[in-house]
Amino acid sequence: MGKFAANDVAEQIVRLQQNQDEIRMVFAAAPSQNEFLQHLVTDERIKWNRIIAFHMDEYIGLQQEAPQLFQNFLKERLFDKVPFKEVHLINSSNEKEEERYTTLLQEKEIDIVCLGIGENGHIAFNDPLVADFADEKITKKVKLDAACRQQQVNDGCFSGLEEVPLYALTLTIPALMSAKSMYCVVPGKTKSTAVDQTLNGPISTACPSTFLRKHSHAFLYLDEDSFGDEKDEK
Repeated sequence: MGKFAANDVAEQIVRLQQNQDEIRMVFAAAPSQNEFLQHLVTDERIKWNRIIAFHMDEYIGLQQEAPQLFQNFLKERLFDKVPFKEVHLINSSNEKEEERYTTLLQEKEIDIVCLGIGENGHIAFNDPLVADFADEKITKKVKLDAACRQQQVNDGCFSGLEEVPLYALTLTIPALMSAKSMYCVVPGKTKSTAVDQTLNGPISTACPSTFLRKHSHAFLYLDEDSFGDEKDEK
């Protein structure tokens, strides 16, 4: 799954680089992205020095060296492995970070978003209670719901719920959906309910990822676990 998704993203990058001097991309940080990123960084067709990178969310309140910080996750697996033209990290300790990051994102159109789906159907940190399909903001501070925080424990990122930050900065759903292309990688049994809702449920903020069905160039990559046996029978 990760290899297949990485190949599709690489092919899209190559197509765009035939006509564009630079590509603007947004990446997700989560264990679900590990195999995808592992294969993407080894693709020799990609001209990384023509790519400007962003990430889509960040915890508020963690120490700068904390391994759970999403920028550190992506540095280890992506940003420090290939020579990007620019990498723009979210500085969640900056009181004016929403404004700063929004300005950077709005300089030009986003070409590619690489994302996942949370157990509660969130995309980035747009949990059901804070998701807004018509959000006027590009970046915003959000309070993380209990299901989202528990997922971080389930993923092995934190040893207990009390360690998971209550707040984060996130790109909004309209910001993500503004990208020309979206590549969504979702492995694992714990995601099967969210995947079912994403594909078959009503488009609603009760499961924010359902809104991906409104995008004209979005692709979903699943494994057998996340697809679920029950859907094989339909």
